[in-house]
Amino acid sequence: MNAPAVNTHPTDIVFFDGVCGFCAASVQWLLDHDAAGVFHYAPLQGEIAAAARAAHPGFPEDIDTAVYLRRFPDGSERIWLRSSAVLRVCGRLGWPWRLAAAALIVPVFLRDPLYRAFASVRYRVFGTVEACRIPDPEQAARLLG
Repeated sequence: MNAPAVNTHPTDIVFFDGVCGFCAASVQWLLDHDAAGVFHYAPLQGEIAAAARAAHPGFPEDIDTAVYLRRFPDGSERIWLRSSAVLRVCGRLGWPWRLAAAALIVPVFLRDPLYRAFASVRYRVFGTVEACRIPDPEQAARLLG
């Protein structure tokens, strides 16, 4: 799912369901554990996600799918979906979280059904959110529209 870069967005964007309680908590966790400040975050319901959909035919329309978009130094971009997105993000974090990326050796056809099963119950288990924790200014700069 490589494509040429179409704009000047940050190099690493994690797209998430902006109303999902679990997703909001996951973004807060990532903000707290991404010491290097690698990631930026954008809701799947927002304008940045819409632009990414236009640039990447494989970018899903549904909001049940975590998406990780990375722009490389040569200007190309790649997206990862569902469990691959989660594990690739973990792989870019510090120790010990990057160990989770070792699960990428498990074939996606085995990983993604578990991801989809969890995604199908996340609202019932974790609810929805109308507002999130107010981040400090440095973290707020990493939240995109």
